[in-house]
Amino acid sequence: MTYDYEIVRSDRKTLSLEITGEAKLIIRAPRRCPTAYIHSFAERKRGWIDSHMEKQRLRAESRVPLTEEEVSKLTARAKMEIPPLVERYAAIMGLKPEGIKITKAGRRFGSCSAQNRLCFSFRLMQYPIEAVEYVVVHELAHIVHRNHGSDFYALIASVLPDYKERDRILKK
Repeated sequence: MTYDYEIVRSDRKTLSLEITGEAKLIIRAPRRCPTAYIHSFAERKRGWIDSHMEKQRLRAESRVPLTEEEVSKLTARAKMEIPPLVERYAAIMGLKPEGIKITKAGRRFGSCSAQNRLCFSFRLMQYPIEAVEYVVVHELAHIVHRNHGSDFYALIASVLPDYKERDRILKK
């Protein structure tokens, strides 16, 4: 199967693939990367693209849109439940985030800014506490390690030895 895709160029060094919540394929590429090379990259990654597109389509079909009332309730719950988790795990890890914000992000569960401000999606409240704790620890780990390297995951594992199982919950 062939896919249309959007090429997004930026000041990066590597190529990456992204499949959005709407099952749209985006290829992120360095500014000077030849378009022909990007097309061949997409062709080489066809197996990965096929399997992930299918997963994303199934996810999109199974999603039930939330009402405004449900969003409000989940957001209020997130504002009550996530900050104490951040405080607890930050103390365990010896870290101090600069702030916590609950967002309506649809694509990611959490983020950590360069200023060590943590953001968490209200959508986390739709998952078991084990998954929420994993996202909290994951974002706190970014205060120390700005990437997803082995040291980053070693730090997470030192706090949550079962982090892989917790991560799987989010990917179902």
